Amino acid sequence: MWNPGTWRSKPAAQQPTWPDKANLERVEKELASVPPLVFAGEARDLRERLAAVARGDAFLLQAGDCAESFDGFNADAIREKLRVILQMAVILTYSSGVPAIKVGRIAGQFAKPRSKPTETVDGTELPSFLGHMVNDMPFSKGDRTPAPERLLQAYNQSASTLNLLRAFTKGGFADLHRVQAWNQEFVASSNEGQRYASLASEIDRALRFMEATGVSSLQTEIHEAEFFTSHEALILQYEEALTREDSLTGQWYDCSAHMLWIGERTRQLDGAHVEFLRGVKNPIGCKVGPSTTPADIVGLCEVLDPDREPGRLTLISRMGADKVADTLPPLLEAVKEAEYPVVWACDPMHGNTFTSGSGHKTRHFDDVLAEVSAFFAAHRGAGTWPGGIHVELTGEDVTECLGGAEEVQTEDLAKRYETMCDPRLNARQALDLAFRVAELVIPNR
Repeated sequence: MWNPGTWRSKPAAQQPTWPDKANLERVEKELASVPPLVFAGEARDLRERLAAVARGDAFLLQAGDCAESFDGFNADAIREKLRVILQMAVILTYSSGVPAIKVGRIAGQFAKPRSKPTETVDGTELPSFLGHMVNDMPFSKGDRTPAPERLLQAYNQSASTLNLLRAFTKGGFADLHRVQAWNQEFVASSNEGQRYASLASEIDRALRFMEATGVSSLQTEIHEAEFFTSHEALILQYEEALTREDSLTGQWYDCSAHMLWIGERTRQLDGAHVEFLRGVKNPIGCKVGPSTTPADIVGLCEVLDPDREPGRLTLISRMGADKVADTLPPLLEAVKEAEYPVVWACDPMHGNTFTSGSGHKTRHFDDVLAEVSAFFAAHRGAGTWPGGIHVELTGEDVTECLGGAEEVQTEDLAKRYETMCDPRLNARQALDLAFRVAELVIPNR
């Protein structure tokens, strides 16, 4: 029988070694008493939207920071990130003719899995940086020691972020009459920004026509945006503490976000993360990499979506541009044959990371686009719907990923390399990707 704590009897990968168990228990109890960050009804709404994606009637845009920061928290950064996601959604919807379901990697994305639990510098070994929910980046014993109080800080910052997101999406900022105003100064001067401005002018003319005929004056969808939150459910003490029993249905929901996902490093069928997320009723995702076999993926579907509920499970492919053509088709066929109504999304970021000649961890925009293109091609071959993309981006004018229409060169990386962990697309590159993806969606309709 599942309950929010049954994961504790399973092997739990990527968990911190908390030095003070009594303090951790105190923090868990405090988190268990605080108000939920999201509500069960909102999670059910997202599941309905994702069911439309599973049917091929909508497209999932899941995007945001690689890891949120306690240090860089401010309203401007949140607004700019939201602005780029709204721009991408407008491009995808208007250009492809299908609604874009907007899910942010935000208000909870404070923890990151790492390839090694420890890091050694000049003969000193310390825990790896696991995100601000756990420890801090500077290489000292005090900074790298996991601190349970950070779980409370993550909750408080998530609550503030959600408050801002709701204000922006419901208070006029997301009104489609503002599509021109969403173009930031440094994007408006770019090729991508000019292309977006042209599309925004078309939307503006269409809205004026609709209003002249009395069609849109009372349409909430014109004036507000529906926006959901998600993060990787990595630190299980935090997720368990924020899990609540819904008073309407008696079912359990993880109220830390509308959607949670399991990472490639924690998707073991007998592991704690699969055990925890199989029992909550939120929409859930699971990253699947090039080592995934058809038996693996059907096994995940059996455990995570035993009732075959459309919108329940999103499988997020992260293969690498050079591996998609060989590794994805057998997985598509296996899930199709087993008749699981999943959403398929493409994460073109994590399989294409490398270290540049300048020593910066980076990705090339051409590889990102190549993986997305191969993802769509594999779905055309299988007769399945390429349901979405899952990308790491920022609204800031950073130089972390190479390439793009206004190409970032290796020597440019050091100019504004600001990520806490993985390299992100900047706003120009994000808009460029949205236009390219919209062009790929059309032939699959």
